[in-house]
Amino acid sequence: MTRGRTRPVEDGLFDLISLITAKDPAPATGAVPAHVLDPEHQTILAWCRREPISVAELGSYTDLPVSVVRVLLGDLYDADLISVTRPVPLAELPDERLLRDVINGLRAL
Repeated sequence: MTRGRTRPVEDGLFDLISLITAKDPAPATGAVPAHVLDPEHQTILAWCRREPISVAELGSYTDLPVSVVRVLLGDLYDADLISVTRPVPLAELPDERLLRDVINGLRAL
């Protein structure tokens, strides 16, 4: 299924909570035809077409180990058939103290 690969090409791209969405293939881009994809790739694409879905959910719904799902997602990403929305790292989220100061400042108005 993974042809001996243990990691996707883009290592670190597919966190457990990254959201995967299937792209609508444009005919002019030379996208990979569905009959060329393995059944597992097609199953993952079918789940991603319904709504954005996390990597962990894909593993659960397809009964495949998450490591295998990540490799298959890497194939689909390389073929430009999916888009990935990664979670915002905690370091980039605003500080709770700053948010409280803003709220208190707004209340003072």
